[in-house]
Amino acid sequence: TRDGIASMSPPAQTDRGGNRDALLQRRRMARRKGRARLAVLVATLLAAVLVPLLVGSSGAAGPQAKRPRVTSSPRGAGGSPRTPASGGPRGHTLPFPSPPGRGMRPGPNLAPGSNPSVLPGDVLIADAGNNRILLVTPGKRIVWQFPAPGHASPLYDNDDVFFGPRFDEIITNEESNNTLAIINFAHKKIVWTYGHPGVAGSAPGYLHTPDDAFLYRTPHGDMITVADIRNQRILFINRRTKKVVKQYGQTGVMVANPPRTWAAPNGDFPAPHGGMLVTQIDANDAVLLDRQGKVVYTVHFPTTLYYPSDANFTPHGNIICAFYTKPGAIVKMSPQGKVLWEYFVTQPGAAMLDHPSLAVELSNGMILANDDHNDRVIVINPKTNRIVWQYGHTAVAGTAPGYLDDPDGVDFLPAGAVPGGRNPGLHPMWTYPRG
Repeated sequence: TRDGIASMSPPAQTDRGGNRDALLQRRRMARRKGRARLAVLVATLLAAVLVPLLVGSSGAAGPQAKRPRVTSSPRGAGGSPRTPASGGPRGHTLPFPSPPGRGMRPGPNLAPGSNPSVLPGDVLIADAGNNRILLVTPGKRIVWQFPAPGHASPLYDNDDVFFGPRFDEIITNEESNNTLAIINFAHKKIVWTYGHPGVAGSAPGYLHTPDDAFLYRTPHGDMITVADIRNQRILFINRRTKKVVKQYGQTGVMVANPPRTWAAPNGDFPAPHGGMLVTQIDANDAVLLDRQGKVVYTVHFPTTLYYPSDANFTPHGNIICAFYTKPGAIVKMSPQGKVLWEYFVTQPGAAMLDHPSLAVELSNGMILANDDHNDRVIVINPKTNRIVWQYGHTAVAGTAPGYLDDPDGVDFLPAGAVPGGRNPGLHPMWTYPRG
């Protein structure tokens, strides 16, 4: 999740005046140019070393170098989605002993050191840079993909992905495309959209950098909630009528004074008893609202960290939050604001996170997270603070099996759940009560 402010600096360096958007745009452009120059240099060096070795050889295309996030116009904005380059060679296969169950047999893309037994189900991944969604087993096998391989993608910059309440639909927000989409899992078809592709706005039917869309079933019909970041609001949208039936915040007013106004809200996660946990980027906090939208409490994150992303509840009622920075961090805190656990590696290397945007605690206590700019989804064992499972090759983008490009969201399909089935006793991760 870029969460609408991709190059946000620490609070002391942040322009909070009217030139904020211009400053951020300049920073984004500078970052892209720097990464582009680096990519050219790396490509030149690799070509000088590898091309002589590859002449006359055959096989899969090599891994794609890390590149700027967006290289063409979004769908509906005068261009077509960018076409990702092919990914690299297959990874390693390790003979980890695994408990019996669906997808536990290691696949050909199992990264060294990964243990599939740490995942009690399959992982749904928003592979945003490749404009696709993958469902991957603990053994790293792709068992579902949208769009189907070889088909043009109707998605553009699909950010977070979450199952609907019956696992039969997936909702995603296309953050930089300013749209939402619901996908029928069985038919692999978009069945509902909201927003105007490539056009930001605040009028009815428009969004500006939407994040974390959720689909609910209510006695009055399906409801969608979304954090509309740059419009500084949380929306409740009736699926059938596409009308906004409720709003938290004042459109365009960026002031940290919840629930009346918000400061770049980028998370609107479901909470117990019908409430909502809202993350504020600029306030560096998470605010719990009750069913009526009143503030229950506010958790302030450590001042040593900034740019909180998508805070949500653990199965035991604590709060876990990723920090979209380099080096990145993941912190678990009590509702009283006490730090209970932290993953914050500052030494460069495979253990360091690079702009993680979502972390969740699974029922077995493991931490599942998407590490966006490292092009991987990982599982961290909080008892050892070690990465024990990984899908994707660290900081190498690609489209081949085993590769990702800026994965920007995850959800979880519990073992035994059948998308669209009855699934007695099984609920999506964001359905309460949990435990």
